[in-house]
Amino acid sequence: MSGTTGGQVLIVDDDRAVGTVLQGLLRQAGHEAAFVLSAEEALARVASRPVDLVLTDLRMPSMDGMELLEALKERAPEIPVVMLTAHGSVETAVEAMKKGAADFLRKPFDRDEVLFTVDKALLRSEHAQQQPAGPPPPAAERPWLGDSAAMEEVGDLIARAAKTTSTVLLRGESGSGKEVAARAIHAMSDRADGPFVPVHCAALPESLLESELFGYEKGAFTGASNRKPGRVELADGGTLFLDEIGDVSGSVQVKLLRLLQEKEYQRLGGTEALNADVRFVAATHRDLDEMVEEGAFREDLYYRLNVIPIWVPPLRERRADIGPLAERFCRELATTQGRPELTLGEDALERLRALDWPGNVRELSNFVERLVVFVDGDRIAAEDVERELSRQPRRRRASAPRAAGETLDARREEAERSAIVEALERAGGNRTQAARLLGISRRTLYNKLAELNLGDAD
Repeated sequence: MSGTTGGQVLIVDDDRAVGTVLQGLLRQAGHEAAFVLSAEEALARVASRPVDLVLTDLRMPSMDGMELLEALKERAPEIPVVMLTAHGSVETAVEAMKKGAADFLRKPFDRDEVLFTVDKALLRSEHAQQQPAGPPPPAAERPWLGDSAAMEEVGDLIARAAKTTSTVLLRGESGSGKEVAARAIHAMSDRADGPFVPVHCAALPESLLESELFGYEKGAFTGASNRKPGRVELADGGTLFLDEIGDVSGSVQVKLLRLLQEKEYQRLGGTEALNADVRFVAATHRDLDEMVEEGAFREDLYYRLNVIPIWVPPLRERRADIGPLAERFCRELATTQGRPELTLGEDALERLRALDWPGNVRELSNFVERLVVFVDGDRIAAEDVERELSRQPRRRRASAPRAAGETLDARREEAERSAIVEALERAGGNRTQAARLLGISRRTLYNKLAELNLGDAD
């Protein structure tokens, strides 16, 4: 499948020969590939130009691959990182995955395996860039998810479920906090010292999802030049989080059923039955009951997953949480931005509470971040909230006057142009930061710059 997901790949390796070979290989496959010799150069390039994937060596002088991974997760968390190492092992993979790596490759590398891994990571990146980043998981023993009665009940259920080994099914709308809840279950369990390994089932097509879950043996398919552990193997002794479980195909459902029933699985191309010492937590925004009735989801798998069901309500159904969440995001984000004195005024909180937040906690977090960046004083007021709302076309008030002959498309284009120009000014021309301020991916920002004739998108 090489070349089907062409993207901009940044190679980071202090060995010029290795970097040159990888650059040529990826360009031949239809990717745009750039090569730098250090992690410091990589961070500078990511801050100024679009990058869809970073392929980095592990062992480098000054800043190594793990340190680069951590820096990228803080500055540009939407960019997947693939680790390249001559010292590859399952232990190294587990450490890298726990820190957020998308995948890893061993040296000496095989051409087809490199292309397979890059394509897989780029597919996941394309899906991830469509999802706004959520808040970090709570670190406390009992998770704080909100002050409302509904979330107090969810917190109690999570605390009880964490002390068992039973499979948990988290249900609720996108952005409502299901992954935060899954991480809380892991953190409060007896497996907290083991890895928490997420698998975003909707991000990959069937063939890639199977190899992602179960791993593969050497020669299992074109590009499989070495045996590769899957996420089930990497989660050994910890928790496997199956996000968007309602999106998996029928054939993958069969294999997942065996995994949950027998706690056994096989790598692709393998014949040996492997034991899975894994605690399962699944999540979905889909109506699995309806899917079972329609024959789109296996009934036996549904009952295996639905041992401990937990419903995470949308934000509009727990308005008591909007204020505390907004204040928490403001406090954390303002501190990160070097403005710890910044607070949300009561009039601003009242305006935030009045909104429905269809994107749930994710949308609220992103909106508060924009307020933190765009407000100049030490207090965010209702007028600041209104200003940011006016920059979002879908939130424009219906009562706003329209100029004669002005089309909706023209109004939308002008609003987008104004928001992008101001974000770039606020970010000092740094397009990565401007994209974060706008709550969009860098790829979307570069497309908009070209579409609106706002300068060279490169």
